[in-house]
Amino acid sequence: MITSASPVTVPEARTRIAEFAELNAFISLSEEQGDGPAIAVKDLVDIAGMVTTGGGRILPDVPARRDATVVRRLRKAGCVVVGKTNLHEWAYGATSVNPHFGAVLNPVDPRRIAGGSSGGSAAAVAARMCEWAIGTDTAGSLRIPASMCGIVSIKPTYGTIPTTGVIPLSSSLDTVGPMARTVDTAAVALALMTLGPPPSTGSSPLLRELRIGRAPDGWVDGLDDETAAAWESVSAELPEMAIPSRIEASAVCTTISMYEASRFHRRWLEQYPDRYGKDVLERLREGLQIPSADYRRAVAKKLALGRDMAAAMEGWDALLSPATAIVAPRVDDDRDVREPMTRFTRPFSATGQPVVTIPAPTTALPVGIQIVGAPGREEALISVARTLEAHWR
Repeated sequence: MITSASPVTVPEARTRIAEFAELNAFISLSEEQGDGPAIAVKDLVDIAGMVTTGGGRILPDVPARRDATVVRRLRKAGCVVVGKTNLHEWAYGATSVNPHFGAVLNPVDPRRIAGGSSGGSAAAVAARMCEWAIGTDTAGSLRIPASMCGIVSIKPTYGTIPTTGVIPLSSSLDTVGPMARTVDTAAVALALMTLGPPPSTGSSPLLRELRIGRAPDGWVDGLDDETAAAWESVSAELPEMAIPSRIEASAVCTTISMYEASRFHRRWLEQYPDRYGKDVLERLREGLQIPSADYRRAVAKKLALGRDMAAAMEGWDALLSPATAIVAPRVDDDRDVREPMTRFTRPFSATGQPVVTIPAPTTALPVGIQIVGAPGREEALISVARTLEAHWR
């Protein structure tokens, strides 16, 4: 197995987990042993012998009987699961402020959130409580916490990694992907998760050899000062790309995700409304009001957006966009930050494209940049991300 020069071992991971327990990165810990790299798994994903909570309080307190497909693949490669990570309840939010298991705190600044919904996985990676972690992404749940915590995530093309054994949020949009501290480590994890060949260890293309564009002004707007400065530093000299409307693509993602999530939870909403956190309960109930006709139109539009974005990517190696419009808010910030945190992630969920998120060069709070590629071309996209990572460092 190709891995980092000094992978986090199981004993090291357990020491760090205990040392940083106040971050609330984990919901439960395993007793697994082994010499392979220590990995963490979002508690939306089944691990044999461990209870799956989904970040909520509805599922029975009974251990899963078998591993999710993606976990079985990682075990065959020698990976050792050290625990299941905390998340926004039912993966339905961008903060990972969980009313049942506590807010996930940001290792960069524990006064701030880690982002969501894969916040525990991001915090565990950033604090070296594991070598890499599994997260999921429906409307930004890998990319947002990666951005907030200053790490790397890969959202593969929709359907690349099986979701069998993963609690759904929105089956038309859900993806599974890795989070790591470097592009190379994330690429190794992705190869294992997809049963693909080991990632290339050869030299990456020079930056001047790549045709990289940026999301245009107007498509990118409303950035806070720190995000704006980081975005300017990486994009100022890049040409603008003509891409589909952000507003339209975001609306498609929102309609599909809300409709499908509310239908999955409908029975529980009727039986156990008091077991949901306030924000998730309100959002699920709102989703029940979406007419089926609106959902069908959104699904059709999603297909058209995918075609339009594929056409827009012709001749380009990658598109850059901020991951979020703001840096990590403080835990005690009572604003509704869902929209500025998902503003730039939702469109690429609607189009189903692969996205690698890496930290921009900044000395302030982390700012993540989405590197967006053509569907099914993860290897080429990772090569671009590796080049940019090296250049920005």
